Amino acid sequence: MMLEKIAQVRLLVVGDVMLDRYWFGDVSRISPEAPVPVVKVERLEERPGGAANVARNAAALGAQTALISVVGEDDAGRALQRLLQEGGIAAHLQVDAEIDTTVKLRVIGRQQQLLRIDFETTPSHEVLRAKLAEFERQLAHCDIVVLSDYGKGGLTHIGEMIRLARAAAKPVLVDPKGDDWGKYAGATVMTPNRAELAGVVGRWHSETDMLQKAEKLRGELGLDALLVTRSEEGMSLLTDGHTYHQAALAREVYDVSGAGDTVIATLAVMLAAGAEWAEAIRVANVAAGIVVGKLGTAVVSRDEIAGAL
Repeated sequence: MMLEKIAQVRLLVVGDVMLDRYWFGDVSRISPEAPVPVVKVERLEERPGGAANVARNAAALGAQTALISVVGEDDAGRALQRLLQEGGIAAHLQVDAEIDTTVKLRVIGRQQQLLRIDFETTPSHEVLRAKLAEFERQLAHCDIVVLSDYGKGGLTHIGEMIRLARAAAKPVLVDPKGDDWGKYAGATVMTPNRAELAGVVGRWHSETDMLQKAEKLRGELGLDALLVTRSEEGMSLLTDGHTYHQAALAREVYDVSGAGDTVIATLAVMLAAGAEWAEAIRVANVAAGIVVGKLGTAVVSRDEIAGAL
């Protein structure tokens, strides 16, 4: 079984990390000051987010996982370092004293997200150069690379990273952000969601139209494959002369945050373990189906996937 080979996989994740903070509380009244609910906070929780959640997902599957990113010299950065260490992830975090670590604070009442507050700043040029040098060092020790772009400025040198990885014959998976996808040219596979793809290729009028637009983009960017995650429509993978489709797994959707992280992490470890495209996206689809049934940025274990398969 392919899942057994995951323990041998060495995965390198690079990208924008963040700390996901959750304040859980009870809502029993509306504020007298404004028409908003009053949340009496009862419990706090912190989880690795962004590229750190990709790394956490890969490690939960049993892969040997390393992570390169940038954090601020602050409590949130130290909390991320600790959480990654606890998760068995080899974290190479460049500390930039000029920035604050990206934090997403979510206030949850009655099992629903009521509010999200974001804190973020862009890393400095010097720290990003150091990060690129660290990437070159770590490249030799991995089988596959995931570049997780959350648009926070941590992947300024992504073109160079893709070039270095491909020159070293390492497959590169990219989770894109924004509408300038030229910088991802030459990657092995990209994993945009439906909305991200539409933002770049324009709206489509039919399934055929969507597949044609996606295939044209794949050719222009020189990708081996393009995986489009499509929410309730499942996911579609386009590669040379083939389109593989996986229907969404019908289950209770509780929270979709972080589902893309689970998909790219699972796809990467499956490909590095030797899976063909069809098998890799089948397992990634199962993992996504499990993780959307959990609250917040969550992970799926190898046992959960094996059970679902």
